[in-house]
Amino acid sequence: MRITYIHQYFKTPGMAGGTRSYELARRLVARGHEVHMITGAPDGVRAGISTEAGIVVHWLPVPYRNAMSYRRRIWAFLGFVGRSAVVAGRLRHDLVFVTSTPLTVAIPGVYAALRRRVPMVLEVRDVWPELPIALGALRSPVSRWAARRLEAWAYHRAARVIALSPGMADSIRRRNPGVPVTVVPNSCDRELFADADRAGVALRRDRPWLGDRPLVLYAGTLGLVNGVDYLVRMAARLAETDPEVRLVIIGEGRMRDQVRGLAAELGVLDRNLFLLGPVAKTEVVAFFGACDLTVSVTVDVPELASNSANKVFDGFAAGRPVAVNHGGWLAELITTSGAGLVLPPGDPVAAAAVTAAFLRDPAARAAARAAARDLARERFDRDLVFRDFERVLTEAAGGSPEERGRDPRRPDRGD
Repeated sequence: MRITYIHQYFKTPGMAGGTRSYELARRLVARGHEVHMITGAPDGVRAGISTEAGIVVHWLPVPYRNAMSYRRRIWAFLGFVGRSAVVAGRLRHDLVFVTSTPLTVAIPGVYAALRRRVPMVLEVRDVWPELPIALGALRSPVSRWAARRLEAWAYHRAARVIALSPGMADSIRRRNPGVPVTVVPNSCDRELFADADRAGVALRRDRPWLGDRPLVLYAGTLGLVNGVDYLVRMAARLAETDPEVRLVIIGEGRMRDQVRGLAAELGVLDRNLFLLGPVAKTEVVAFFGACDLTVSVTVDVPELASNSANKVFDGFAAGRPVAVNHGGWLAELITTSGAGLVLPPGDPVAAAAVTAAFLRDPAARAAARAAARDLARERFDRDLVFRDFERVLTEAAGGSPEERGRDPRRPDRGD
């Protein structure tokens, strides 16, 4: 098939951020599909067209950063809608695939699908609009009404919907009965993390402040929803009870300055807590390899329990125990598999005690590492998850090219 793939925040492994779209798209190319990715050009990337692992990437001059205010983000979303619709409308395709957030990407997706009279598949990465409403991003009755109308319109225009977690799928089905939803979770790039142990040893050797001390790692966005101040307060407690434990926070986002300020105020910055800038996906492997526990935290909002954070699956891929501070499917997965810890939400002092006890228990750490590796290999390997992903796209397009009795390279009816 010829697939137009729209993702406003597409990243390659040489960039900081999640690479789900890159990994899925390059596998589509390897399977013989033609993929055009439409995305915004991040800082340091010139707008234009490039080829990445066989993916034709259309980089649009629409800047976006997590540090933007909600107002500036809305303008970035709208700017991307207009520019991506123009590019997508010119492409010939058998299928349009769009991934949110934001859900506004459905607008150019529907336009491109209607123009060529082909199906659209929509991937949902957040419970939307429930989450922005819960976080206060959509406050007025008009904005909430418009968001719900956009949601319903997008789902009913999609031939299939992909959700990244069971909770997201349940939320979509509850509000939109009859919409065909398939869960295709985030997954583990085991090939990328295969050398994590060796890389971790080298990283520890080069950092005297770390050495052979226990390490807790957070690698991700420092945004409003992440609540990384939880880890700063946890570090303050550990500085009193277990001063040898090191916490490393890697990333960028709207709350970075506040996180740094709180760490300085509590006296833990560059003492037992180290705040580093964002690093490329290929470089973050060493930090996962060096850590004894990787964490994924959120603010205490029930709607965030359905999240499917990349950092959790990177931890599994590296064979490292994972801790979360929320409920939901990931907490249940970690509890039943034994692959890590569920920390008490809203109580970083208690979380410090739970974490310290775990780090002092070599048998518990070893068992959790083995469980994490098992999850990465048996349930969330990227190649395994890709099979379900490709199946959804193929079924949405009416089966394989052979089943449809057509050459995927022939001109569209819209040409």
